[in-house]
Amino acid sequence: MKKLTVVLLILMMPLFLIGQGREEGFVRTDTIGKTKNIKFIGLPIAFYTPETQFGVGGGGQMFLLNNTNQYNQRLSNILFSGIYTTAGQIMFNVTPQIYLGKGDYFIDAEYLFEIYPNSFWGIGPETPEENEEEYDQTTHKVKLSFLKRLPPDLNFGFTYNYANHQVTQVEEGGLLDSGAILGGDRTVISGLGAEFNLDTRNDTNSPTDGQLFEIGAHFSSEILGATSSFNKFTLDLRNYEPLGKKSTLATQIYIENNFGDVPFQGMAFFGGSNSARGYFYGRFIDRNMYVIQAEYRYRFKPRWALAAFGLIGSVAGDSAELLEFNSVKPGYGAGVRFKLLKDQGTWLRLDIGNGADGQNGIYFGVNEAF
Repeated sequence: MKKLTVVLLILMMPLFLIGQGREEGFVRTDTIGKTKNIKFIGLPIAFYTPETQFGVGGGGQMFLLNNTNQYNQRLSNILFSGIYTTAGQIMFNVTPQIYLGKGDYFIDAEYLFEIYPNSFWGIGPETPEENEEEYDQTTHKVKLSFLKRLPPDLNFGFTYNYANHQVTQVEEGGLLDSGAILGGDRTVISGLGAEFNLDTRNDTNSPTDGQLFEIGAHFSSEILGATSSFNKFTLDLRNYEPLGKKSTLATQIYIENNFGDVPFQGMAFFGGSNSARGYFYGRFIDRNMYVIQAEYRYRFKPRWALAAFGLIGSVAGDSAELLEFNSVKPGYGAGVRFKLLKDQGTWLRLDIGNGADGQNGIYFGVNEAF
């Protein structure tokens, strides 16, 4: 534990870390500028995942002090970041989250630009390890959601999604070079969707009580400029059960189904630091996926916690094939958490995950996986 503490403290020196797979989380430091209505915070960043290796960068977060959700006291804010990783990836991200009508309406938007060298093994639950091939992809992505609060804890609204994925380099003679994989050269996703959620969590970063039930339906259409038409449906069910004063049992069921002419960039990606720790993000991809995971969290000191987790999941071309026993992919692991500041609910997370057939990963980032 002493050695682990030293490692954590060294890694914490930038005071900002992200590591939620391809999703970013931030820890706040000193305020750089503040006016009566606006507060600006600088964000140095460092993180590690198997997909990105080490990443560094910086950004900022601007809070609109007079624009607050009165129901949970969350501030409207605009978050932006620029990141470079030792895997050669470059990412720039802007995420506005704006509350209107004192919290009765919510605008959740995102713009992402990235140059992302990645790995591809093919499509399906049984792709062999020797299939791995590298490819480079440049992406512009925009998401805009407008949600209406339905008291007391329901939210419903509509979204627009746009993504332009340009595959700039593939391995000669590989699967992506063959032309048999939809999206192997370029993909545009463009379409409307709807989202509905029930959120009673006591904390969005590291909840210890409550539930999150979320349903999403998204449609990509050639009428709106997409290169192919397909539909995506997602179901995310989470529960946080207190077990005494120091322990929490967190559980999640996540299901994703895609129908139509689905490019590989729009398929379900299995793995990563949130849904299937122990597997490379995108090690298995297909039209359909499920992940069931549980995590026991024990806060043995006010600012220290331990966690142990287990999961099962799979991908398949047909949803009926998801339950085939020979395609189930188990995972397990453990980790340690440290609360960065006494009066702020931000936790640093270090996890070690293991999957089947020698798959494994180390994940260092911010807040819980789910």
